[in-house]
Amino acid sequence: MRASSPESRRSVTEPPRSDSQPSPHHRLSRRAALGLAVAVPLAGVAAAGPASAAAVVGGERLGRPDVQVRGVARPPKLTARAWLVADRDSGEVLASYHAHRRLAPASTLKMLFAGTVLDKFERTDTHKVTDAELADVPAGSSLVGIKSGITYTVEQLWLGVFLRSGNDAVHVLSHMNGGVAETVAQMQAEAEDLQALDTQVRSPDGFDHKGQTSSAYDLTLFARHGLKNADFREYCATRTADYPAGKKTFQIQNTDRLLTGAWGMETYKGLIGVKNGYTSHAGNTFTGAATRGGRTLIVTVMHPRSGGNTVYEETAELLDWGFRSAGRARAVGALVDPLSEGGATSSPTRKSVKAAAGAPGSASKDGSSWGLLGGAGGAVALVAGGAAVWRNRWRGRQAEQ
Repeated sequence: MRASSPESRRSVTEPPRSDSQPSPHHRLSRRAALGLAVAVPLAGVAAAGPASAAAVVGGERLGRPDVQVRGVARPPKLTARAWLVADRDSGEVLASYHAHRRLAPASTLKMLFAGTVLDKFERTDTHKVTDAELADVPAGSSLVGIKSGITYTVEQLWLGVFLRSGNDAVHVLSHMNGGVAETVAQMQAEAEDLQALDTQVRSPDGFDHKGQTSSAYDLTLFARHGLKNADFREYCATRTADYPAGKKTFQIQNTDRLLTGAWGMETYKGLIGVKNGYTSHAGNTFTGAATRGGRTLIVTVMHPRSGGNTVYEETAELLDWGFRSAGRARAVGALVDPLSEGGATSSPTRKSVKAAAGAPGSASKDGSSWGLLGGAGGAVALVAGGAAVWRNRWRGRQAEQ
């Protein structure tokens, strides 16, 4: 079944029903330089279905199929097939349901695309779009309205990605980055560095392709990592923008209804992004982050019951629960750090990793250990070694520039 978006071929000035979802400026990518891409096998990680208990990233409890919560009452019952609540700063996972269930991510995968490509170009760089760069945009995609022959700034292209989830903007940036296949390979390497082992990348835009999966855990990792980048934060928080159309401009609006209040949704107080997604196969998926009282929470909701606002309503309920439970909810797992930033991994002989609570290699008080357990540990250790070497080289290059 061919996936299609409710946004398909609609006027870019209309408010959305739901999100779908070699250049002279090309810079060296630390992910590409790892040379890992999709070549590193991930033992024990299947293409679809629930995560193996022998390969649970972030803690054994996150691999369980029921609601995970400690110290407080459960969040409200939801219809989503998977969800997760985490503290952005500490990395503690406060509650989850099927955290590692592998599902189609739709356009929330664009968070990984942005995390991979965003730093390759300056915002003020310009690029004249060609027909070839738009030729491989999937039919039925959500579009921002990129036109061949028009010159855009990189900032304008990224606004098209974040606000309108424009697959046309994604493909132009991918071609600037060396091509779609090269960008997919870099995204897979980025996912592996982030220890997002449920994610299999088949397209840079998140459009439905056989075997393309992610999870509530992985999408939360992508959001947490992306929000460290000032440009990422600015783009995902932008509500509207004027967009070029030759000599004229038109206004585009962010498809995140909790941010804009579109289609009958109330704006969520303190919301700072991040990304929504929709395809006919994936249904609705959303990762949102909000700050209240000096605390920032990230929530991911995947595949709730049908209905355009359900994914936003359930995200708001989980955010409300998280803020109410501040200081009382005990962690059920942790968002691990990227390997290239010192994140620890494990092997069959070292069964726990650094977590939000406890020393490296220790277990939590209830007996569950944090991090990657067995299974894929050996393969990820290969990533860690390459990442560490590249990290030092990359910092050296940055110092020379």
